[in-house]
Amino acid sequence: MKVMIVTGGSRGIGAATARLAAAEGYAVAINYVKDAQAAEKLAREIGGKAIRADVAVEEDVVRLFAQVDQSLGRVNALVNNAGVVDRGTRVEHMTAARIARMLAINVTGSFLCAREAIKRMSTRHGGSGGAIVNVSSIAAKLGGAGEYVDYAASKGAIDTFTLGLAKEVGPEGIRVNAARPGIIRTDIHIASGDPARVDRIGALAPLGRAGDAEEVARLIVWLASDAASYMSGALVDVSGGR
Repeated sequence: MKVMIVTGGSRGIGAATARLAAAEGYAVAINYVKDAQAAEKLAREIGGKAIRADVAVEEDVVRLFAQVDQSLGRVNALVNNAGVVDRGTRVEHMTAARIARMLAINVTGSFLCAREAIKRMSTRHGGSGGAIVNVSSIAAKLGGAGEYVDYAASKGAIDTFTLGLAKEVGPEGIRVNAARPGIIRTDIHIASGDPARVDRIGALAPLGRAGDAEEVARLIVWLASDAASYMSGALVDVSGGR
């Protein structure tokens, strides 16, 4: 059985991905930081494993992968989904602490998780290959002006990370791609202080609506699968046409 790790997997896009991956036959490790109840409930539902770890903390990431090794086996697919957003504001009002937190979770966390996955997947390290799917955002292309330039910039970094890593580890049997969601109905918008933004901005997309987490999850699981065997270094928008 193939093993998938989904970071930030207790809710939203992460939870939808975990459910779909389990239905496709993966043993799924659901990483979470705060909501143990949701993570454990989902793990019971899909027969997976819930593991608490802060992806921005190196020791936590090392422990996460070690626990997956012990409980589920060697990882075959990593979904770097964990991420945060903050209240919408202009750049001149952003503090260093806000920016550092954004980059630590959204960027450094993805690097650390990919590092540990590569050690297990790469043929260079005795692995049999695998897939990494980074969850970026259409904000990387749009810029987030007046609201979330820091978030958009962090996702821009994920796009470049995806392109560079795909070239670096492709010869070692690892495919690396990114899904770039647009406005999706998830709880992350509550943290932004503007939950109505989902419907307001979603209506501006050519398809005229916000997306659902399951629509993004289908892309993520497909990118991780053998059906996407000749795709690597791709940035795939799932944004209603934006």
